[in-house]
This record gives sequence, C-alpha cells and structure tokens, in this order.
Amino acid sequence: MPRKQLDEIDRRILSALQRDARLTNVQLAEEVHLSPSPCLRRVRQLEAAGLIRGYHAELDRGGVGFGLTVFVGVKVERHHEDEANAFREAIVSLPEVVSAHLVSGESDFLLQVVVADLAAYERFLTGTLLRLPGVSDIRSNFAIQTVKEHGPLPLTRLEDRDTLPVGRRP
Repeated sequence: MPRKQLDEIDRRILSALQRDARLTNVQLAEEVHLSPSPCLRRVRQLEAAGLIRGYHAELDRGGVGFGLTVFVGVKVERHHEDEANAFREAIVSLPEVVSAHLVSGESDFLLQVVVADLAAYERFLTGTLLRLPGVSDIRSNFAIQTVKEHGPLPLTRLEDRDTLPVGRRP
C-alpha cells in the first residue's frame, strides 16, 4: 500500500479538520502556524493523497427521526462466492445501513443500521435483511445509549511513525 509521509504540520492540519471541518483556510492556517497559501497547498495535497476523503455535517440521529441504532451480525453462506458478492452489493445500496464491515468471529459482516423505532427495524429485518442473498443467520444488538460516536483518529499516536497508509479515494 502506498504511504504518504506525514509531518507534524500535516498531523496538526488533519487534527484541526477532524475537530472542525468548517474552519476557513485562514483560521486553519492560524491554528497550525502557517501562512494561508502553504496551508491550502498542504490541504490540497492531503486531499489528493486520499487522506482527506470528504467533509460532512454530523446530524443528531434522534433529532432527525432515527431513534434506534442496531448493530447487526450477519452470517452468509460461504459455499458460493457469488452469493457473498451479491450480499455485499445489496447492503451497499440500503440507506438504513450506515456502515458495514467484513469481520472475523461469529459473524461474517457487522452492519450498523439506523431506523425510526423497533417497528421500523422489524419491517427492515423481515422485509429486507432476511431476504438478502446468502443470509444464513442474523443477530441483532440494540444500542441502549451512545457513549462515543464518530471519534477523531488518534493522530498524536503517529508521532513515533513517519508514515500513514494512504486510503482509497471514494
């Protein structure tokens, strides 16, 4: 995997943008102790390298009507790779699935699903998830309380290392 050399200024830029992606370039430059032109150049390089993959607004799930978060462990049949690929393609297209991971352990996939309430999850489970190709077992875990969400990456832990893997561009 290609690697992008990160120095202390790059880490400060990335940390600041994780805290507040709405910083203007002037504000960001001031915070990381650069003049605006070199700061903007570095941000553009970090974007081009795929380390900054986008900017977004973080919404209050409950406030916009998604009061229930469910972590769903899914086992798929391993007998046919075509079924596993069909499952992957299907979950990517489901708006209720806000994250999906291929995992080791009891499940093959771990999905994070957001819905309005328990009745909406029941409809999603029986009308959609259980009908996906290759599904052999589903285990649902309901979030009682969110303690931490969307935490920033611990970039200060990289100080001992000179490089960071370059992510894929979306």
